[in-house]
Amino acid sequence: MEKGSIYELDGRVPLKQAIPLGLQHVLAMFVGNVSPLIIVAGLLKMPPAEKTMLIQNAMFIAGLVTLIQLYPIGRVGSRLPIVMGTSSGFLPTIKAAAGVYGYGAVLGASLIGGLFESLLGFFIKPLRKIFPPVVTGTVVISIGLSLIPIGVAYFAGGFGAEDFGSVSNLFLGSLVIVVILFFMQFTKGFFKVSAVLTGIVIGYIAAVLMGKVDFAPVAAAGWFSLPKVFTYQMEFKIGAIIPMCIMYIATTVETIGDISAVTAGGLKREATDKELSGGVLADGVGSIIAAFFGVLPNTSFSQNVGLIGMTKVVNRFSIMTGAAFLILAGLFPKLGAVISAMPQSVLGGATIIMFSMIAISGMQLIFKQNMHGRNAVIVAVALGLGLGLGSVPDALQHLPEWAKLIFAQNGIVVAFIVAVTLNLILPQDKEEKAEQELPSIEF
Repeated sequence: MEKGSIYELDGRVPLKQAIPLGLQHVLAMFVGNVSPLIIVAGLLKMPPAEKTMLIQNAMFIAGLVTLIQLYPIGRVGSRLPIVMGTSSGFLPTIKAAAGVYGYGAVLGASLIGGLFESLLGFFIKPLRKIFPPVVTGTVVISIGLSLIPIGVAYFAGGFGAEDFGSVSNLFLGSLVIVVILFFMQFTKGFFKVSAVLTGIVIGYIAAVLMGKVDFAPVAAAGWFSLPKVFTYQMEFKIGAIIPMCIMYIATTVETIGDISAVTAGGLKREATDKELSGGVLADGVGSIIAAFFGVLPNTSFSQNVGLIGMTKVVNRFSIMTGAAFLILAGLFPKLGAVISAMPQSVLGGATIIMFSMIAISGMQLIFKQNMHGRNAVIVAVALGLGLGLGSVPDALQHLPEWAKLIFAQNGIVVAFIVAVTLNLILPQDKEEKAEQELPSIEF
């Protein structure tokens, strides 16, 4: 393959190719990146100017931490095409903590949690024994399947939309899916790998023609503004810190799953200890930086992992152009306002496919192993309990409140815990013992 190919991790590709491919990633994660802050700002009744400032900071931080993942600083960063953004997984815990202690306590807990996750990043190599492919593959599958309902909600118009499920929303989402499938299956080269971007752009244009785009926020947004740091005074409340740290364990698991999905789906290999450690460290350090800017914890975005699984484009330079655009959107609010004006049903058509591709990447991981007997039992029980309890959270309604916040709202955590536990206690098959005697991945 020629040097500089978009299918290679390293190498410089022409900007006319790199920029659209990077923008594709921005469009895939933009709504998910700003939504948690919009929800929390509404809960705390923040004034519009304060909410706008937090959204601006969220875009800037997402771009900055993505750059760290792509181009590591020391041990911090995976050197893989991982796109970072504000995590939605923390929302239940944050809403509870903010209601009791205030936003300053949330940021203080985020800072401590970021330090805790950074510490975990240094111990990935010894911890990796409990993360064999059958475990990481199960986690990746659970990430993909858990995200599909979110994609469907976007497809129907987005959470809380007044026209949720309307024919116009379903039409836009379906249009995007049809366009993506056409360009993926019936075109070649650049048009094929930029199919998601093409689908979203055509869907956006159709939404404008249908009168479903409100450009008033674009007109109201400023032209230039520097992100603000140390806007909030942090508080450190043990009641907020403990559940937050537990959720940081969950996000560590998700990041390990995302990195495993990227290397399996895009690079056709398992992740190395160095990549996993650097990725988790970037998660933790990124969340620390985010806390100083008043932004919620940052983590790897699974929808972008799904995009890599679809396109196989792993070139870091191409993804870097998307990170640069996020930073620019954080400096020039009008850029961000143009993207945020996009109807969620347009994004939904793309995310349904991307989230499903994450699950496919997980299947590729586990089916490389012997899936008879023990391994099949681990995957079946972990997915059954994880996805089942995640879909029916009322099954855990009599547990303590902290336990419900962790397990009833996040099937990924349950799937991980069950998979790890069964992997440790169930006796290995002869075939598995032989596989484990093979040389491990070096770096």
